[in-house]
Amino acid sequence: MAKNIQSLERAAAMLRLLAGGERRLGLSDIASSLGLAKGTAHGILRTLQHEGFVEQDDASGRYQLGAELLRLGNSYLDVHELRARALVWTDDLARSSGESVHLGVLHQQGVLIVHHVFRPDDSRQVLEVGAMQPLHSTALGKVLAAYDPVAHTEAMEAERRPFTPRTVTGAEEFEAVLDAVRARGWGSDVEETWEGVAAVAAPIHDRRRMPVGAIAVTGAVERVCKGGELRPELVAAVRDCARAVSRDLGARRF
Repeated sequence: MAKNIQSLERAAAMLRLLAGGERRLGLSDIASSLGLAKGTAHGILRTLQHEGFVEQDDASGRYQLGAELLRLGNSYLDVHELRARALVWTDDLARSSGESVHLGVLHQQGVLIVHHVFRPDDSRQVLEVGAMQPLHSTALGKVLAAYDPVAHTEAMEAERRPFTPRTVTGAEEFEAVLDAVRARGWGSDVEETWEGVAAVAAPIHDRRRMPVGAIAVTGAVERVCKGGELRPELVAAVRDCARAVSRDLGARRF
């Protein structure tokens, strides 16, 4: 039988300790509670702090659970409910649009594809579930960056790599793009990430009116666009689908 890794067991015990009882604990309290030497406890805390799972108060030096750990817990719950609520609506969107549909969430400074409905034809396609997309150039990423403060910060702080000549990389220009997304309620990507590919996306909100993901229709430019512009019926269909999923998640006025 494989042995457990002691350092991981100690880190898990430390997180459980911080999750219960007092909101903040000092190094001595943590070390004594877990029967660890101060040096050992400090090393584990330093690693957890570096990963965002633990935070240290500057004034008192005491430790508490970090935002990253709390966000991971919420994301796990949200993603599973999000996928379940979106299944029927995304299938309908793929059928009505004739294009691929992606459901994405914020993950590790990018967009994680958590659900993918194939384009309803006989063409050969690759399942994109688990794939990562950039925040700054994709329709899904722009929508998340426009509505989610965490995604916005990550998109602004990360390197905005130019994938094609159309990719917007400047900070001011990118902020202007996000302003436009918020003003109209949807985001687009017309050959900004991949040559010949266009997409339109809209945000999904939960019962707290928090952005929990985005839905996009993606396909060849000649099908998604007409006369150099995104087809308005596709934009409307994506927005209707996002509103429907949001309503199923408990959001109001969508």
